[in-house]
Amino acid sequence: HEREHQREISELIAVHEEEMEKLRAELNKEQQHLLDELRQQLAATHKAEIEQAQLQSQTLHSLELEALRLSLNNMHTSQLELTQSNLRKEKETALMELREMLNDKRAQEVAILQSRHQLEWERIKEQCLKEKEDL
Repeated sequence: HEREHQREISELIAVHEEEMEKLRAELNKEQQHLLDELRQQLAATHKAEIEQAQLQSQTLHSLELEALRLSLNNMHTSQLELTQSNLRKEKETALMELREMLNDKRAQEVAILQSRHQLEWERIKEQCLKEKEDL
């Protein structure tokens, strides 16, 4: 019974780890998708702003234009970093919640298995006593 119990626990752990890997892959895929969308939006915004800056460049001094470009790049970089940080935090939070949920589920399943094991143990014990009395 102990071997059976250990086997069932090992199976539960394997299932738990498999589910965690799937969820990690899904979260990584979703994060990459969101980053790609953000990069496209940033590229479109960047392109539009550069076109506007080029129209103004006819009247602006070249150093002012360079300062504007550097400022824009810094703003986009910091915005991307902030977005990545937020996505990372969301991913970590989701993983923590999932881990807690799976740990709770595992604890419930372990409790059920222990209860079954105890009942089976009691049944066998009673059967042994009955057979002993019969003898």
